[in-house]
Amino acid sequence: MTASDGRDTLGELTAAGVSIWLDDISRDRLNTGNLTALVTEDHVRGVTSNPTIFAHAMAKGAAYDKQLDDLSLRGVDVEEASRMLTTFDIRWACDVLRPVFDESAGVDGRVSIEVDPRLAKDTGRTIAEARQLWWLVDRPNLFIKIPATVEGLPAITACLAEGISVNVTLIFSLERYGQVIDAFMAGLEQAADSDLPSLGSVASFFVSRVDTEVDKRLDAIGTPEAEAMRGKAAVANARLAYELFEQRTATPRWQALAERGARVQRPLWASTSTKSPAYKDTLYVDDLVAPDTVNTMPEPTLHAVADHGTIVPNAIAGTYQASREVFAELERLGVSYDDVVLVLEDEGVSKFADSWNELLATIQGQLGTSKK
Repeated sequence: MTASDGRDTLGELTAAGVSIWLDDISRDRLNTGNLTALVTEDHVRGVTSNPTIFAHAMAKGAAYDKQLDDLSLRGVDVEEASRMLTTFDIRWACDVLRPVFDESAGVDGRVSIEVDPRLAKDTGRTIAEARQLWWLVDRPNLFIKIPATVEGLPAITACLAEGISVNVTLIFSLERYGQVIDAFMAGLEQAADSDLPSLGSVASFFVSRVDTEVDKRLDAIGTPEAEAMRGKAAVANARLAYELFEQRTATPRWQALAERGARVQRPLWASTSTKSPAYKDTLYVDDLVAPDTVNTMPEPTLHAVADHGTIVPNAIAGTYQASREVFAELERLGVSYDDVVLVLEDEGVSKFADSWNELLATIQGQLGTSKK
């Protein structure tokens, strides 16, 4: 994909140090070779999935029918069927991305699958599920997604210590991000030296949902001052997260791990499609360009960036004080940052659990109609 003026905008983004990952997966996308084409032609270097993506993929078309028939004939229950169906797609996607994984020496070429989000408040069961998924997929370029809940933090450490690569998901607050970095480093400190060069991790900071929640509160205030602050919180939050990343990778603690062969846990910008038509559809890509980051996009956002994205290398540099001023002004207007991020974390866990239940209901209905 190229811009109308012939620029390779996605190539420019990659050259600026941003790894482009696709925020979608489906059996159709794999069957048709669409994912392969995005990797070979459009700079896609990874894939993320979540329960919502799988629920949508399985609710339409016939791509899963043959496997569903087999599962039905075997009398598999819906919980096991969900693992078999989703890990089949993830394993296939890992194989598609394996050349990227090898070429990048394990930095990219990663594919993420999430633990059952209903376990987000249960440390032990999250670890057990992560181990099971790691074993089922059995690919070195897999990421296990673990939510950044209080209960998820020790699970992150435990999994990394065992040699399981982790995508930490559903991060909204700077405080929680700091705790995620601590959990990541603790896991690496406990891991065997032989595992460190192969261990990978990203920290998925959700972006657009911050503006959605803050803008709703600003609209309720209804003043011109509040109106002027719409659409500023999400980018400011992510930029301050990047500042924290820079600070923590400059510490003696991290340097000791790097000397043992550890790789940095890159910030990943998730939820990057704009939800308001008032905002440029490439806002959460253009304004968050920085080295050692990942931007995971749904395909429409990928096409938008290719067509009319504006790529300025290290667009985050020099923005930290202005970003802090955004939140100072929001607090002055009565929008509490702490309350916003608390609501978003609770909603994020709940929405993914709802999507998981929707996925199970879809699979159950299709198992019931498959040939016996």
